[in-house]
Amino acid sequence: MPSYPGISSEVFRHPLDREAERALRSVPGFDLIARKFVEFIYERPQLVFFMGNSIQVGPRQYASLYQIYRECLRDLDIYPEPGLFVSQNPQVNAYALGQQHPSVIVNTGLIDLLSEAEIRALLAHELGHVKCGHTILIQMGIWAMGAASILGEMTLGIGTLVSTGLIYAFYEWQRKAELSSDRAALLVTDDLDLVMQTMMQLAGGSAKYASEVSLNEFIRQSENYQELDRDNLNQVYKFLLYNGMQGTILSHPFPVDRLHHLQAWSQSEEYRQIRQGNYQRDPAQGAVNVEAETPRSQAAPENEADNLRRQIQELQQEIDRMRSRQNDRDTSD
Repeated sequence: MPSYPGISSEVFRHPLDREAERALRSVPGFDLIARKFVEFIYERPQLVFFMGNSIQVGPRQYASLYQIYRECLRDLDIYPEPGLFVSQNPQVNAYALGQQHPSVIVNTGLIDLLSEAEIRALLAHELGHVKCGHTILIQMGIWAMGAASILGEMTLGIGTLVSTGLIYAFYEWQRKAELSSDRAALLVTDDLDLVMQTMMQLAGGSAKYASEVSLNEFIRQSENYQELDRDNLNQVYKFLLYNGMQGTILSHPFPVDRLHHLQAWSQSEEYRQIRQGNYQRDPAQGAVNVEAETPRSQAAPENEADNLRRQIQELQQEIDRMRSRQNDRDTSD
């Protein structure tokens, strides 16, 4: 398998990913959430949950899976090693979360469906999120949507954030971030058909009827899907489907869309140059980063619970100020 010593995430990051991230960061409320909440509230309990409720993969736990994982880490030049967990869940899914302690979580439903080669493509995809620094923004988006759905205006003023379009911006960015990670999977496997086959499996693969599913037919389906764009009304429907027309905002592009983008990149001069070893080297660089407002090394020593309460109080105060400014603007209008 090819390896890319010192490769920078910017080498394979999709331009739509960069564009959507800039748009996300410009939405009112983003800096508030980034600085004041996620680092203190979400990451630590999530890590505790996975440690307590999943199997941590290592040399003596899922050894074959761990070997594949280690090879993907080497090929994308990722260090220190993020955690890898297997969760008992029939849903065919995997994801990467965390900033200080990033982890990749793979569901048993996915392991039971995919071949080892497909698992390699899947792990390389998730590690592409880690390499690009996507994981903290993914985590922020999960929290923001959950809080908006459950709490509304009851606590933390999440309804204000929804009204600014922050939730939609998170999802739009996440869909574009998937395109970057698909490129990471292609770089690691150097096998376009394998990555596309993995996408087909995620779309509707079946272990029982595997012999009756054709990648060529799925590629043809992707081409037919692109043809739908000739009708402007279909483009409108695609937009609405992605953004909640059927009740759920989609966090991933349709697999047939992902095939289209990846096929185009596999034929590009950019991809050819990377495969030849001509790429930007910057192993320590992360494309997306969220810093705490005050570095921990400079913060005064205090009990962690007191620190947490203080941060939440500051968050509420900042939201109140945002609301007040919004009310003043509405009154002046």
